[in-house]
Amino acid sequence: MAEDHMRYDILAQEALRGVVRKVLAEVAKTGLPGDHHFFISFVTRAPGVRLSEKLLGQYDKEMTIVIQNQYWDLKVNETGFEVGLSFDGIPETLVIPFSAVKGFFDPSVQFGLQFDPATAARDDGQEDNADDALEHAAGPTAASDDEKPGEKVVSLDAFRKKP
Repeated sequence: MAEDHMRYDILAQEALRGVVRKVLAEVAKTGLPGDHHFFISFVTRAPGVRLSEKLLGQYDKEMTIVIQNQYWDLKVNETGFEVGLSFDGIPETLVIPFSAVKGFFDPSVQFGLQFDPATAARDDGQEDNADDALEHAAGPTAASDDEKPGEKVVSLDAFRKKP
């Protein structure tokens, strides 16, 4: 098999991240239309992710957020988004680069995308180190016995239509 010098895998992932960017940018301008809402999972220790130490302690590797009824200050740029959410009654601001996103799902229309953060295009020259860091940070999404109480990880597979 010929070697893929074009890196179609990365090009496709970046194009699909553009879908997420465009959807979130539209929601930031006009709000959520109809019954649309989003589950967005991301690697919490990926470069550029900013969240409180409390949340980082609870969600050491991966986190899923819901953009639905109670969010504020959604801001989107070319590289990522920022959103205000409440966790246990405490307001938090999360900054999430698109390169850290692992999954995007809109259950109202059964639309979902999955990403491999390790293939995200990087423009800061840290490609090799980022791959190692993301492999270490991206763990399994299934709940395990050593999770902290109250920690909930939603598997997007549960929302997919079965063939």
